[in-house]
Amino acid sequence: MVAPTQGGFAGQRVLVVGAGFMGAGIAQVCAARGLRVSLSDVSPPALDRARAGIAASLQKLGGKGLLPASPDTVLARIGFGLDLSPAAKADWIIEAALEDLELKLKLFTELDRLARPQVVLASNTSSIPITKLAAAAQHPERVLGLHFFGPVPLMGLVEVVKGQATSPEVFERSAEFIRFLGKTPVKVTRDIPGFVMNRVFSAAFREAVDLVAEGVVSPEDLDAGMRLGYGWAAGPFEIADNAGLDTCLLINRFLVSVGEKSLTPRSDLVERLVAQGRVGRKVGKGFYRYTPDGKRQPWREEQ
Repeated sequence: MVAPTQGGFAGQRVLVVGAGFMGAGIAQVCAARGLRVSLSDVSPPALDRARAGIAASLQKLGGKGLLPASPDTVLARIGFGLDLSPAAKADWIIEAALEDLELKLKLFTELDRLARPQVVLASNTSSIPITKLAAAAQHPERVLGLHFFGPVPLMGLVEVVKGQATSPEVFERSAEFIRFLGKTPVKVTRDIPGFVMNRVFSAAFREAVDLVAEGVVSPEDLDAGMRLGYGWAAGPFEIADNAGLDTCLLINRFLVSVGEKSLTPRSDLVERLVAQGRVGRKVGKGFYRYTPDGKRQPWREEQ
């Protein structure tokens, strides 16, 4: 991570749309930097889970001395709601909804209508070109990608993605905003499906999934190999379980739809796991199983 910068962002308002794993993490990081945050989702249970998850994360970080304020102070900066009305007063809007093009287009149409013209509209999409999303906005010059990596409070990387119509001023100001959050911006100046880091990860994940599907290696051994042999902080299956295999499946389907099949697995292993309800850490089972306190355990079919 980089040292947070001041940048004139202190005290600003942020609306995060989508209270899943990524949206909750983005809200937490913004609140920890002193910003006033609204976290919006159409699902009350999702908001309840986000609140509990953020509270638990803040307690852990606070106990390690990694927060600039008390956990209760940071949590109090976040409001939880079921609509998009905070968009009218927001200084930054970050969409972190499901990786579904039609859903995101609907959200951007509404957010563009509600937000003040100078407010940046960002998407946390990991695969959909920003130019496609900006087509739903009357002000496409203020639309760009801010692709955070999860878990957001612990990961120092954010891709800042310029769409075809994104203004240079919005692009640079957004990179500075990411530095303000204490993250390192990776500037992506050409808007292609999957951007940069997810294309690299997708290629690795494709081969990893196929090797496991063919019985060559177990997920835990391959993950250990990537950690110990290549210096990855987490292996591809650990990363996939954190992101959600349902999200991975949506990304794969989108990549296929835009002619990027070479970045997706040949096997149907991910589809089968999702059909079985094994969608990752959030439900306690994916490529791994997870104990009630969140500890990762190897999957065994007899379990």
